[in-house]
Amino acid sequence: MIDDAPRPQTDIDRVAEEWMGTEVQLEPERRVELGLPGDQSEYGDLSPDRFEARREAVTATLRRLDDASPVDEVDRVTLLELRRTLRLALDELAAGVGYRDLNNIASPAQAVRMVFDLMPSDTDDDRAAIARRMANIPAALGGYLETLREGVRRGIVPARRQVAEVVAQVREYAKPDGFFATLAVATGSRSGIGAAASLAVDLERGAAAAQRAYADLADVLARELAPVAAETDAVGREHYALASRSFLGAEIDLDETYEWGLDELARMTGEQEAVANELVPGGTVADAIARLEGDPSRKLHGTEALRAWMQETSDRAIDELGRTHFDITAPMRTLECRIAPTQEGAIYYTGPNDDFSRPGRMWWSVAPGVTAFDTWRELTTVYHEGVPGHHLQIAHAIARKDHLNSWRRNNWTSGHGEGWALYAERLMAQLGYLDDPADRLGMLDAQRMRAARVVLDIGVHLGKRVPASAEIGVAQVWDHDVALEFLRRNVNMPDAFVRFEVNRYFGWPGQAPSYKVGQRIWEEVRARAEAARGAAFDLRAWHTRALDLGGVGLDTLRTVVAR
Repeated sequence: MIDDAPRPQTDIDRVAEEWMGTEVQLEPERRVELGLPGDQSEYGDLSPDRFEARREAVTATLRRLDDASPVDEVDRVTLLELRRTLRLALDELAAGVGYRDLNNIASPAQAVRMVFDLMPSDTDDDRAAIARRMANIPAALGGYLETLREGVRRGIVPARRQVAEVVAQVREYAKPDGFFATLAVATGSRSGIGAAASLAVDLERGAAAAQRAYADLADVLARELAPVAAETDAVGREHYALASRSFLGAEIDLDETYEWGLDELARMTGEQEAVANELVPGGTVADAIARLEGDPSRKLHGTEALRAWMQETSDRAIDELGRTHFDITAPMRTLECRIAPTQEGAIYYTGPNDDFSRPGRMWWSVAPGVTAFDTWRELTTVYHEGVPGHHLQIAHAIARKDHLNSWRRNNWTSGHGEGWALYAERLMAQLGYLDDPADRLGMLDAQRMRAARVVLDIGVHLGKRVPASAEIGVAQVWDHDVALEFLRRNVNMPDAFVRFEVNRYFGWPGQAPSYKVGQRIWEEVRARAEAARGAAFDLRAWHTRALDLGGVGLDTLRTVVAR
């Protein structure tokens, strides 16, 4: 555990802080994400020019690190992790992955819009920044189109399936009654009397500019990119290995992980079948789910009932776990549960800003037409996104201001963060919070899906043969139809969700396995610590020490905790 006394800033801290500042300069949207002062309406350059600017900045920072010497363990971790991150950035720039950055969930097409979800609207200055940001969207998306066009010239293009998905998404943004029009009306209605008229005009103009820009993006994607986009969804071993390394912060044996994924899927399926038998003796998983879905005591109706249940569940977990199993300080105890302003079906978390004046938030983007929700299915989701999952991990790091530099506190690697959140789900079962077989079935349903997508994601992108254990006809190479059928057999979700998820895996290689692989590594690291300490092992202290590290890659986690 880090000492409670404030730690003096070191040379390596200063390099990390300056790199954090450089990242914000290159991507000023992060001011909103991090709650930093400065212009809240700027977008970074999304044109191809950004790649050379980033390469120069990364190279200069690596040179500065070479001239700095660590003075303590905190410095040694920062040096290890920052070097890893910067070298990975150079490898990604060399591979040109940014030229094909288009998918159905996490590319600039979505990010340009999503930043609005975090923008405050409490004051007229806040609302004016929203108007200016909407007006800045045409330039941002114009730069993005330049990058995609340069990718075409270089022969680095996304898959056609992803282009079609994004065209459909951004056409929704561009509708006259879509996101931006709704945002302009809602924001304008909060304006002060003196500023109302001028702000309303600016918001309306900004919304119209944003709608036109997204309509233009959709047209260009459909007209120029779709005809030349890749027919093949798989990115191949070289690209996939780089993506996996990026999302995990670790290098893994992809072939061994594929086989492990098959074993883990079988184990999750077996556990789920055993719990189903508790609920319906002699019945199947499908029988148990049917019974639970028909149980009115486990059903929520309407988004307000969902939000209230999320908040109550989250508050109870924070209160109880903060007294027994984790160090949860006062600023970390506020977690807001909200219904997202979009209707994309995703559930996600956004962290607090540096002084916790904006708290951590759990968002549920409810898909159109969905009005009923099953508590047995979603209880583990609240633990995943809240406490002891994302909120605990991220807020704990943010709260370490006296010990960690800003970059360490805000660094994010998917395998580390999502792996911890899956570890947290299992931990809640170990702590007795999922003793109800129905709630445990929901947790296993989620864990089974995460295991299935390790197999699917690696199988698709590495062109592996479909194993006989998948029970999908004769052995064949993974493709979209096989992937859909495989996921349908392993999740209990609406078909629209299954299709969205499969398209996500096809367009965002390496990300989906980072959850389950990250959980695997977290559990291995804990098991080694338990074996080493024996009877002296203190789980609460171990959790605190691991979370004290802030955001690191999984290779760094393994190295640091081992020593």
